[in-house]
Order: sequence, then structure tokens, then C-alpha cells
Amino acid sequence: MPDNAPFRLGTRRSPLAMAQAHETRARLCAAHSWDEARVELVPVIASGDKVQDRPLADIGGKALWTRELDIWLAEGRIDAAVHSMKDVETIRPDGIAIAAILPREDKADVLLGATSLEAIPQGAKVGTSAPRRAAQLLYARPDLEVVGIRGNVATRMAKLQAGEADATFLAAAGLVRLGEKSVGVRLEPEDWLPAPAQAAIGIECRASDERAQEVLAAIDHAHSREEVFAERALLEGLGGTCHSPIAALTRREGDALRMTAAIYSPDGAIRIAREARFEPGDLAAPRQLAHELLGEAPDHVKTHFGSFS
Repeated sequence: MPDNAPFRLGTRRSPLAMAQAHETRARLCAAHSWDEARVELVPVIASGDKVQDRPLADIGGKALWTRELDIWLAEGRIDAAVHSMKDVETIRPDGIAIAAILPREDKADVLLGATSLEAIPQGAKVGTSAPRRAAQLLYARPDLEVVGIRGNVATRMAKLQAGEADATFLAAAGLVRLGEKSVGVRLEPEDWLPAPAQAAIGIECRASDERAQEVLAAIDHAHSREEVFAERALLEGLGGTCHSPIAALTRREGDALRMTAAIYSPDGAIRIAREARFEPGDLAAPRQLAHELLGEAPDHVKTHFGSFS
């Protein structure tokens, strides 16, 4: 890429993905003293955006969010791609590098349709297609019925209004990035654990593109990167897939990280949780935590994790 050529930033077309791409462009321009025109946004319609009536796990998993942008990167049609890191597969192609993680937003989930989990009416329908949210909900409220709901923020809110469910969940970070801070009730992450890498924006480029890696290094947030890579190491240790109910929260304690992680049976009947404290960059520690979680799990729970399937 010539030094004066526009930096081509690939992104999905959804409103939230575009908001994340605009944030990335703004940070790049600020870091390099560029005019906005120096960063070109290149939108693509991802496979995951084309199919809204089935859970991701049933139609190809997280790869549906990254496939098109991975191809465009490989073909040189874009210089980098912006992703929600919780939607990026744990094992990435050898030719792709996670070159930057932006400062992480609020990691919490938000509940829509009720003032608290306890206030959801007995037997109500709660919409989610996320195994983590479904299992965590049924663990706390086994009387509730989980119904599948997918789509972007506006779509899910519309489905709630249409009565397809009595309550649903959204990520607080997405609402903040869309300027919808007053929507729903925030669930404290310590009580309702988020998804691994939730609230983190990652930017990938070709592993061989030293110029792109140098450009993106200027907006890499070290603390957020340490947390996200630790949580991705946990996922790797668990062999987590789109069918695996996994929750994790990583907090900084001085110069160390403390991770709380939990795995569930899909019906929420079983929850196994543990904590670990370790130095940033120590990816063996979250993998060991994964091993301990699976070691406590009965066989019928282990089958939902790739390490034991």
C-alpha cells in the first residue's frame, strides 16, 4: 500500500458494524493526523446478516460474520477489517493477524422488557439465540421459556414490540455505540457474566502486510488487548463453538488480571464456575482454567465443547 493511498477498511453493513468502522476511522485519523478521506470504508453484506430466521450455530457459526471480509483481505481488496471480537472465530487463518484492539466498552448485557431478571413474569418468553444467554437465564429462572430471536439492535427491539417475546437481551456496548444509552436495564457483569471478548472491537489485516500492521498499531489499546486475548485463550482451551454456553469476565487488579469463567449445560441445569488470577500475556493460565472447568463437568456437558466432542 503506497504511503499516500487511502487505507481501505472493510466492514459489515449493519448499523452497529458501521458505527464501529466510523470509530476506527476516527481513531486512525487522530493517531496519524490524517484527513477523513485517507480512510475509505468498504462495506460488505456478511452471510450472517443475510439469514435472520435461524440461530447462527445452525447455519455455520461465527464464520458467517468474517467469511466475506476474510476473502476480501486475502484478495487485497481491503487493507484491514473491523470486527466485533466476540463474533470472531477463536482459530483464525494463518494469513490474518489481529493487529489492533480498540478500548473496550461496557462489557455488560442489557435486559429489555423487564426491570430485572426477577421481575420477568412467571413462564414468560425470553428471546435470545445465544447459548450463553439462554443457559444463564434458565439457570437463574428455569420457569421461563427461551424463544429464538436474531437480528440487529433495531430488529430485536421491533420483535419485542411485536410480542414475539416478553423480554430479550442486548449488549450494552452496542447500544452505547449506537447512541442508545437509555435503552433497557443494565445487568451487572459480576452477576450476569458476559460473553468472552464482548464489547471489544478488533481490526485485522494480512499477516504479511507490515505497513497495515504499523498503521493499526497506533490505535491498539494494550489493556483491552490483554483481556481479549486472555478470553480467547479460554475459548481455545474449552474448544468453544457456537453451541457452547460460555461466559467470562476479566478485570484488572493492579498489574494482574482476574478472570471469572463459567460453563453451563444448554438447559441451564448445571453451572460450573471458577476464577484465576494471572499476569497479562500469560495465555497458559486461562487455558488451565478451561481445563479445570471441563474437569468438573459431567460428560453430558463436556459434549458441548470441542475439546471433548
